[in-house]
Amino acid sequence: MAADCLFVYGTLRRGSNNRFARLLAEKAEYLSAAHVRGCLYDFGRYPGARPGDGLIIGEIFQLREPAMTLAVLDDYEGPEFDRAVVPAHLDDARTIDCWIYWYTGTAPGNLIASGLWSR
Repeated sequence: MAADCLFVYGTLRRGSNNRFARLLAEKAEYLSAAHVRGCLYDFGRYPGARPGDGLIIGEIFQLREPAMTLAVLDDYEGPEFDRAVVPAHLDDARTIDCWIYWYTGTAPGNLIASGLWSR
């Protein structure tokens, strides 16, 4: 398991203007664009991913201080998101295991058929 990698698909992606995205940029190295299996939903100010048959498009970061960074991000994501390990497929055809935050809340959200959340 690559417990030092994180797949992000929403407000933690590069270019996001919040302190947690900036923290991730400081505490991690961007590795690649990637996708994972699942379905992406729009909840207005943020997206949420659930396991499924679609594709979720995002980015992979390698964490320099995994325990500390993930603890902060766990708090940011909150109780409606659980962290789990998934295989992520990189643009160069490699597959690596990464952490992802799955949405576990009860709000239905609107399915994002493209798998790509835009701000």
